[in-house]
Amino acid sequence: MERKMFCFQCEQTAACTGCTGKAGVCGKTADVAQLQDELTGALIGLARATDGGMQATPEAWRLMIEGLFTTVTNVNFNEKTIRELIGRVHAEKAQLVPDCSSCAAPCGRTSDYDMNLLWSADEDIRSLKSLVLFGVRGMAAYAHHAMVLGYTDDEVNRFFAKALFAIGEDWGMEELLPIVMEVGEKNLKCMALLDKANTESYGTPIPVTVPLTVEKGPFIVVSGHDLHDLKLLLEQTEGKGINIYTHGEMLPAHGYPELKRYSQLKGNFGTAWQNQQKEFAELPAPVLFTTNCLMPPKASYADRVFTTSVVSYPEMMHIGEDKDFTPVIEKALELGGYSEDKPFTGINGGSTVMTGFARGTVLGVADQVIEAVKSGAIRHFFLVAGCDGARPSRNYYTEFVKQTPADTVVLTLACGKYRFNDIDLGTIDGLPRLMDVGQCNDAYSAIQIAVALADAFGCGVNDLPLSMVLSWYEQKAVCILLTLLYLGIKNIRLGPTLPTFISPNVLNYLVENYGIAPITTPEEDLEALLKYSNSTL
Repeated sequence: MERKMFCFQCEQTAACTGCTGKAGVCGKTADVAQLQDELTGALIGLARATDGGMQATPEAWRLMIEGLFTTVTNVNFNEKTIRELIGRVHAEKAQLVPDCSSCAAPCGRTSDYDMNLLWSADEDIRSLKSLVLFGVRGMAAYAHHAMVLGYTDDEVNRFFAKALFAIGEDWGMEELLPIVMEVGEKNLKCMALLDKANTESYGTPIPVTVPLTVEKGPFIVVSGHDLHDLKLLLEQTEGKGINIYTHGEMLPAHGYPELKRYSQLKGNFGTAWQNQQKEFAELPAPVLFTTNCLMPPKASYADRVFTTSVVSYPEMMHIGEDKDFTPVIEKALELGGYSEDKPFTGINGGSTVMTGFARGTVLGVADQVIEAVKSGAIRHFFLVAGCDGARPSRNYYTEFVKQTPADTVVLTLACGKYRFNDIDLGTIDGLPRLMDVGQCNDAYSAIQIAVALADAFGCGVNDLPLSMVLSWYEQKAVCILLTLLYLGIKNIRLGPTLPTFISPNVLNYLVENYGIAPITTPEEDLEALLKYSNSTL
């Protein structure tokens, strides 16, 4: 019997309704999609067994975080590893409720949840539960990055159990809406935890110009988000004559002092994740994927792809928990890299990009920023941020940034910035008009910048001359959006399409209460957003 799937968790889902055939747009098969549903159902069973988190063990928290992260788009395409993880979840649940399986009365309180019940539910219930599920999947990615650095938060962990439990319950909109908003609240704590983990481990990011030229000789490209894996690779390649280049969301690593001090961390290769199949095709170097953003590798470079952590793809070399990157290093030496320095450019022809404008840097010149606003030199701030993707309509973000007036500042973060981060927008009173705050989780930094400016002007964040123009693709964008809503931030522009899993009634609620609107054209949106200027401060 041919198995079909149902998945609508990413922005590029088929026909903007859901992937329902033999494979998803992301490349995962129907079998993998089914196993990811089984894993999610098992995690809900585990959450039930923890009694709201009160009976959870460190291993139970680890499994919830790892399991949810595994189901994020473009992370795991491997049936074998997902089955193994399901087995580990069942084993941990058996430890928590050892007599459950032998009970003659199947109360179902710790049974696995059938995800078909969710996908076939009333559209509003399905919408709210999807917001919770996809939100905690994204949040789990951040919790995982912090966890590998030794940072955890009991309140965040307990919420994973609470959210999973809620998904399995027969609750109505009144019970589910507060859980949706709580995803935003707890994700803020989770992003703060990861921010602390990163800055205490690697220092406070500082602005840095990153070249896009690849120097001659052996090199390794590192993709994903996990700074811990990058640090370990830098340690293991020191003195070996191998250069390291970041890719995708790893670009902000160049701003961290403890990573920047490694001389072999040279620059950035390529653009956003969706271009990898073209950009890696002739690459004379291995690529290490540390977290999500993996696309099914083409045959032309499949033998040069390595995965680690929760990332997995059938028949790809996987670096286990020992984090011995010897196979990657040997492959780099074998391939040899380019025989001469190889210049590359960004999408708009630039040969360098900048990063490192986290809150420490921006707030370090807060007086200068405030004075520029008061004098009228800075009229407006735009946060143009989020995920990138393949739809041609995403060119909107390039055109929007190009058309921002010379007296405005653009803050950006996440991989959507590759649409425009090589454009030189110039400066205002010595301040760059384009500032890259960092990875998607560095939305925390952007929030802290906005809060600090609001405090300085004695107003609310919604009263600042600040507009948010966001792009989404996968589940981390969902939890960040919910965090912004939890903070009461209004009038966000969202694109390139609105999430398929948001029902008309739920969308109407978000529009009425938060003013969320879809993007239109750069010209129309700029005109509308610039009507609010610093003259009101």
